[in-house]
Amino acid sequence: MIDFRLGDEYEALRKTVRDFAQSEVAPVIGEYYEREEFPYDLVATMGRMGLFGLPFPEEHGGMGGDYFALCLALEELARVDSSVAITLEAGVSLGAMPIHRFGSEEQKREWLPALCTGEALGAFGLTEPGGGSDAGATRTTARLDGGQWVINGSKAFITNSGTDITRLVTVTAVTGQQPDGRKEISTIIVPSGTPGFTVAPKYSKVGWNASDTHELAFDDCRVPEANLLGERGRGYAQFLSILDEGRIAIAALSVGLAQGCVDECVRYVGEREAFGQKIGTYQAIQFKIADMESRAHTARLAYYQAAAKMLRGEPFKKEAAIAKLVSSNAAMDNAREATQIFGGYGFMNEFPVGRFYRDAKILEIGEGTSEVQRMLIARELGLP
Repeated sequence: MIDFRLGDEYEALRKTVRDFAQSEVAPVIGEYYEREEFPYDLVATMGRMGLFGLPFPEEHGGMGGDYFALCLALEELARVDSSVAITLEAGVSLGAMPIHRFGSEEQKREWLPALCTGEALGAFGLTEPGGGSDAGATRTTARLDGGQWVINGSKAFITNSGTDITRLVTVTAVTGQQPDGRKEISTIIVPSGTPGFTVAPKYSKVGWNASDTHELAFDDCRVPEANLLGERGRGYAQFLSILDEGRIAIAALSVGLAQGCVDECVRYVGEREAFGQKIGTYQAIQFKIADMESRAHTARLAYYQAAAKMLRGEPFKKEAAIAKLVSSNAAMDNAREATQIFGGYGFMNEFPVGRFYRDAKILEIGEGTSEVQRMLIARELGLP
């Protein structure tokens, strides 16, 4: 029997995060967004709630939950604000998850407890100024010298990489050449503050203005040989698997933004009057909102299925790509329609839909563009 109802623990988590988002995030996040300021107090509260430790085992400081629990939390946060949601997503899925999946027991003991409590943040250094979707074009290099990795290169658009609580960045680097002539790419942990590791000033962004994003530079940056994460030469494959999981998380975040647009519009059309009556009485408005709700609902089912396959240990690459593609499209479409329904007010930053519109576009780009998702789906169908 198919049952799409959430279990009691999932439902309790969803409600807890929803209450937090409405009572603590919603009243203040607009000011953080306008100031382009990282919300340390909200992140600290999320840490105390255990959100950063949701999918990690208790032995390493986590909550003993699973990846779907993280997705539910992301959806509820993004119904109110995406900057806070992406801080959690990147901190867990991209910052801590590589260490959990591929780290040695010693690395897990050293890094995971603080990452799981939100006292520290980790970042994921894959994208470079000359290579985003083409991650195989990595130019950052790392060579062994006297028991240390010497890293040179740069990374771009790295979330959570320059906060006061950022403790590490896990980077991909070319460490040699494979027998077939292709680059040997490995993954290396670089602690914050390491000499030769420079964090550039924060970007001026269109959206996600209360999240932290920087370009990173490595100039003869030395870290111990033991900072290799996982097997040498497997870094690219490791990060591709992390991205497969992360696409489900971004899909959940996208669904949250899409649903948040519906929430705001339903409230607004019940208050706003035009031509002598509430605009929610007009069928043209009703149909727009009905389409918005349909998009959010369909996208939610897509990420639920992808997460279910992942948790069962079944192949889920295609489902993750579908969920990410459908959900990011839904977020962008709903943000555009919500802004239209709000009219001139939708163009004002004081209204949430203005933030939603600015935040939505990156969802079609980050963690694999929509074009990359279509490519992955086609490959999984056996197309050349």
